[in-house]
This record gives sequence, structure tokens and C-alpha cells, in this order.
Amino acid sequence: LPPAVFPLSCVVQNYSWGKVGLESEVAKLVASGDPLVQIQPDQPYAELWMGTHPRGDALIRDNRIPQKTLGQWIADNPACLGAKVKDAFQGQLPFLFKVLSVNTALSVQAHPNKELAAKLHAQFPEHYPDANHKPEMAIALTPFEGMCGFRPVEEIVSFLQNVPELRALIGEVAAEQLERSGSDDPRGVSAALRVCFTRLMKSEKKFFVDQLNMLVRRISQEAAEGKDTSGSNGDLLLRLHSQYPGDIGCFTIYFLNLVRLEPGEAMFLGANEPHAYLHGDCVEIMACSDNTVRAGLTPKFIDVLTLCEMLNYTPAPSSSKVFPAAQSQLDPSVYLYDPPVPDFTIMRIEIPASIKLYLISAMDSASILLVIQGTAVGTSTAAASEMSLHRGSVLFISANESISLHLSSPDGMLLFRACCLL
Repeated sequence: LPPAVFPLSCVVQNYSWGKVGLESEVAKLVASGDPLVQIQPDQPYAELWMGTHPRGDALIRDNRIPQKTLGQWIADNPACLGAKVKDAFQGQLPFLFKVLSVNTALSVQAHPNKELAAKLHAQFPEHYPDANHKPEMAIALTPFEGMCGFRPVEEIVSFLQNVPELRALIGEVAAEQLERSGSDDPRGVSAALRVCFTRLMKSEKKFFVDQLNMLVRRISQEAAEGKDTSGSNGDLLLRLHSQYPGDIGCFTIYFLNLVRLEPGEAMFLGANEPHAYLHGDCVEIMACSDNTVRAGLTPKFIDVLTLCEMLNYTPAPSSSKVFPAAQSQLDPSVYLYDPPVPDFTIMRIEIPASIKLYLISAMDSASILLVIQGTAVGTSTAAASEMSLHRGSVLFISANESISLHLSSPDGMLLFRACCLL
């Protein structure tokens, strides 16, 4: 039998927003995972892709296996996915697992649901490369900041009253409509919010650049005088403006929640949820798709009309955006992040220093295991030989296979395991 558990060598994406050199968690993991890799000190290391995506299909690091990549191997051995997963996802691995190291903000974006994805892909295949939805979840590895979902209306109204430049872009009529909308009428609130956000995003370029420059000048001056600029969200505005000067996305900070995650905390981004990652390192998992509708903080193709049409305009506090992990009843080392979509689940596995032998249990789904901390020797009846595991190691585990870890690190291990629990 060919090995069904094997190490992977994964593809790095050097997008310009990534952290540079060994500042980047991606670079650190890659350098520990493969000592032969040379990290370039001035190069951004933005994403590590662990999966079968055609733009980053993982290489198999086991010369007894004839297939070169994980995608080829799964195509030839679809049973490795697990019976249910294989049937539900047409013989494809349903998720893409990543590590992200964010230095400057990613674009303000949302991902379409399946229905909209199919429509966009049919109309504009050059911008929307597939017909799948793209829910995603991020789990912080270091303190992580992102914007996610619409703020409670009272916060937005307070900014409309404190930031005249914002009010000018939205216009008096729309601003008053939002100010008058009552919490007893959620539909009216969403409608007013949609009008305000759409007016902002569709404002005339010259007009919004002038307003943005006025706002930046005013806040810089207030900050220089030692005044409190939090009523205008001053710190974040100046930071984003320095990264993307003259970009309409700078104004979205007045509409979207700022979410701060501590290591181990997560956020789940369902279809049509507006978001933008701002800074920090995380593991991320998503349905296997590249469909992103963007509208600011980016030099890439932007599609403001589609974005404003599709968004979920339900206001909610930022605390509601933190997705909880559930500690497993069966194994106290496992914390489960199980979102309301079938495509993926993540486990965070924290093995304490007191445990020297740990079983990565078999499940009815293929999975990908990433080592963040600690060292061990892994043995499996499905592996060709014993595997040395350390920071940055990535393993593919076929459905119904298990691995025994013989721990050798004094402070235990931290692992993430991506799978599909149907």
C-alpha cells in the first residue's frame, strides 16, 4: 500500500501586504520547516497555502510516492478524503488551509454566497475565477486586528456627528435617515445603512480625496496638539491613510467593527460579511475558492456596485464577531472551531508538557496538520517511516488514519488540524 500519511512542502505567496523577512510568522514557519530555505530579509512573506489549490498545490515530501503534488495524489486516490467528503465535494479537498502574516491592511472585501458566485463567474470569469462560495475563518497566532461586519448604529451615528468630512460624503438626507432609524425596525435600519454605505463607496473620486485630505490634516493637527482623536477614530485613520493614501477604504473604519483577537481567538466570516484584515498573524481556513469582491484599500480590481448590493447590513457589536472554540469532551487537549458551514472545521491541539505520547486520532475526513510549537517523532501504520515533526512541519493525513506522537519538547506542543466534519 502507498503511504497515506506524508509530509508536505507548501507554497508561499509574497503579496505586498505581508510581513517582511523573519518578522513574518509565515517565513519563520517555512524556515523552521525546511532549513535549506533561504529567507530574503526584504521580501514580504504573506501567505502559506496548505492544500490543493491550482495556484499553490502542495508538494509531497516522500520520494516513495510517484505523484508530485497533493492535488495529483488526491485525484488518483480519492478514497483518502473519506467516503462522505468524497461524495459531497466531488472528489476534491473542500478546504484551503493557510497561515497569514499581515503587515499592512488587506482590501475591504466580502465573499459571495454560492448563488451570487455562480452568477459572477458566468458574467466576469476573469475577475471571479470559480463558482464556489468562500466562507472563511481566522484564528490568531499573535495579537490580530481586523475589521468585520457593520458596527452598532449608535457608533456609526456618533461618527457621523463627529466627522464632518464623513457626513459630507454621505449627504445630509442619508445621514438623517440613519439617525432617525429606530432599533424596533431592523429592516429600516439595514435599509438606511445600505444607503449610507453605498453613498460613501460611490462618492466622486475628487470629492472624497479632498474630504479625506481635510480629515487627515485635521486629525494630524489635533494629535499634534495632544488632543483625543478617538471620536474620529484618529489613530486607525492615520495608519490606513499612510498605507493607502487617497483610498476610499480609509472611511470604512467608521462603518465596520474593529475586532482584536488574542492568540487562540477566532473570527468567522460568512458570505456577504464585509471585512478587512489589518495586522497580525493567523491561521486561516476557507472553502476552496478565490472569489473576492473588493472595494477599497487595494490596487486590485474593485467592484463597488456588486459589493454594496451583496453585503449583509445587519449591525452588531464587535464582541459578537469573536467565534468561540469548544473544548472537546473526549480529549481535553483539543479545542474545536466548528463554523456553520459544511466545508471545514479546525482543531487547535495543545498538548501539555506532561504528556509524552499523544494520539492524533483517526477521523472520517482527510486532514492537514500544522505544527506551530514543539517537537515529536510521529509514527503511523500508514506512513512509510517515522516522521520528524517540529515547528513548521505540515502533514497530510488520509481519512481513517491516526498518528502516534512521541513528544521530545520540554514545553509540550501546539498544532492546528484542518478537516471536514460532515
